[in-house]
Amino acid sequence: MHSLKRFIPASFVVLWATGFIGARYAMPWAEPFTFLAARFVIAALLLAGLMLVLGSKRATRAEALHATVAGILMHGIYLGAVFWAIHRGMPAGLSALIVGLQPLITAVLAGRFLGEDILPRHWAGLAVGLVGVIIVLWPKLGALGGGVTPETLTASLVSVLGMSAGTIWQKRYASGGDLVAATMWQYIGGGSLMILASLALETRTVIINGELIFAMAWLVLVLSIGAIFLLMVMIRDGEMSKVASLFYLVPAVTAVIAWALFGEQLSLVQIVGMAIATLGVGLATARPAKT
Repeated sequence: MHSLKRFIPASFVVLWATGFIGARYAMPWAEPFTFLAARFVIAALLLAGLMLVLGSKRATRAEALHATVAGILMHGIYLGAVFWAIHRGMPAGLSALIVGLQPLITAVLAGRFLGEDILPRHWAGLAVGLVGVIIVLWPKLGALGGGVTPETLTASLVSVLGMSAGTIWQKRYASGGDLVAATMWQYIGGGSLMILASLALETRTVIINGELIFAMAWLVLVLSIGAIFLLMVMIRDGEMSKVASLFYLVPAVTAVIAWALFGEQLSLVQIVGMAIATLGVGLATARPAKT
């Protein structure tokens, strides 16, 4: 089992990167909040059934509450904002790049709430990472009439904050207890937020076809259950800054997949910017010190 854990980080990065691709397949056929509400409800039901099969221990009231809050942040706000942006034309690779700033914010929050020291090189990494993102976004900012708009950029940044806050909450308050039960309550929290958003903001129009069914199956089974379980194990067993540092690998993996599937291109300037952003995140999260 210990030897298999070596493969968890790499497996997580690859699986997590495919989430942006799944969103790209699904968004032409369903509104984002409606799709995510269905995804989270299905995932919660599957996990409830898995609890019965495995005889998992039920979460206490406190564990359920904290897992629900983590789910609202990690799934509802994070994925809701990402899907909303992609639904309105934000390129999957660019969305993943912005979300790739999540380790920087998480490192800062970890210093504040988890007692992990933030050293001078962490602040330097934050600055370098932001410069890299600006370089990557710069060629796109001239075409605000397309998918890259102030609204979609804002939504992508909101998603970063939601994921960062959610992982910190999960580490501080919800790492104990049964993983299956905790993950089920996460989806109850995220699903509740998406249901409210769907009822308030969308028409709930869905066109059922092969792409939508494939995207739903992939995102539920591979992302909502597979990748999230890997993330929960890493959060439980490791320091948050180290876990968060894995996210800086996601943009590059997503960009390669998006290039292969959708023909999304990155200019030389943007590739350089991605390298700078990756360097910044690596510098900021390389070796956090414990207090």
